[in-house]
Amino acid sequence: MQEASTHPLPRVALSHGDFNGIGYEVMLKTFADARMFEMLTPVLYGQSKAFAYYKKNFGMDAPNYALTRDVRQAAPGKFNIINIVENELKIEPGAATDLSTEMSVVSMKKAVEELRNGLVDALVMAPDSPVVAKSNLNYLFSHFKDAEPLRLMVNDMMRIALATDDLPLEQALAQIDTPFLVNKMTTLSVALKNDFGIDTPKIAVMGINPYVAVDGGDKVLKAVADAQSKGVLAFGPFTLSQLFVNGQWKKYDAVLAMYYDQGVFPLKLMALGGCAYYWAGLPVVCTAPMHGPAFDIVNTNRAVPDSYRKAVYLACDIVNKKGG
Repeated sequence: MQEASTHPLPRVALSHGDFNGIGYEVMLKTFADARMFEMLTPVLYGQSKAFAYYKKNFGMDAPNYALTRDVRQAAPGKFNIINIVENELKIEPGAATDLSTEMSVVSMKKAVEELRNGLVDALVMAPDSPVVAKSNLNYLFSHFKDAEPLRLMVNDMMRIALATDDLPLEQALAQIDTPFLVNKMTTLSVALKNDFGIDTPKIAVMGINPYVAVDGGDKVLKAVADAQSKGVLAFGPFTLSQLFVNGQWKKYDAVLAMYYDQGVFPLKLMALGGCAYYWAGLPVVCTAPMHGPAFDIVNTNRAVPDSYRKAVYLACDIVNKKGG
């Protein structure tokens, strides 16, 4: 990887996701606020005609955009666009098409290339269908084969990491053993220190079963003890009710959930300020809003930008923490 950008503000690459979804709408609504440009210089790897189409559709005057061919010439104070194709794209709001899927992949690949070369400081992904989003992430991860990405879900109140990602439960549980969990706790602890600026992070670890001492609870308990012996401040295991019913989670800087639903459920109940994903354990910064393309509400002006805005804030915060 080349030297990171020395641009005065973080230069943040934006992929455009599925352009038939709400991606352009949440981008427009986020960057309609001129204060965003005091935090970063955004560069969209997308299509200016698609941007103009949605901007006109929603009757928006801002943000003003600038076309550029070279990310190093991105204009501060402007919404910069690098066209990934020159020909006009056929926009069919409300459904993924072969073309919209293809262009999502092209956008991601171009953004990742700039990220790997140190020309941008972070990448914020736009909403995609689950299959395409997973494929795009696997493309990103393929460039960092020694890394072990850990997905964090973040809102204004809490951080929850997923020991296993969005897999069928049987497959998720098959991955879990003591060394696996110790590694996840260590990765999370390092991320809380380096990416979130927490000197002595405390991690609450959830159990596998409702009664954590039964079956899988033993391997989790041993993993907590092993992690503590390595200097990680991990505690638990806890059941869902032990941790969240009486607000015990507030004593910790992050929670490590064993599987997807276990982590998503409490976070979405407290989704104040939007929810975003961050992939810890990578040598680059990548975030995304915690929702899909919402094809059912495209072009109705009902998309709420909170989660996308949170993803942008989170990317900028982490870049600044790493830089500090």
